[in-house]
Amino acid sequence: MDGDQLLGGYYIKPNQDGPGGHVCNCGYLVAPEARGRGVARALHAHSLDTAQRLGFLAMQYNLVVSSNTVAVRLWQKLGFEIVGTLPRAFRHPTLGLVDAYVMYRWLGNPQDAPIR
Repeated sequence: MDGDQLLGGYYIKPNQDGPGGHVCNCGYLVAPEARGRGVARALHAHSLDTAQRLGFLAMQYNLVVSSNTVAVRLWQKLGFEIVGTLPRAFRHPTLGLVDAYVMYRWLGNPQDAPIR
């Protein structure tokens, strides 16, 4: 919040039910006028704390638009890896069909991290 103005928000939920329920999925929304002010980084920090408190062992973003290079760089700086590319999965309003990434970060003990 900036005064009475909402700057952003996020959701957090299991990426899937059942045996994959230890991986959470988050989505973020930042108001256009708040871009470049650290809102996404703050939302991520809060969601990371929340995910760990809820017992999630990993966080996955299912669709990070490749042309959103600011977001891609931020998530990489915060420890996420691009683990998959979805060809032409996003219909950008000016660029047309662009790729999207699946990005993943292990939150559990480092010795339990997936082997890649």
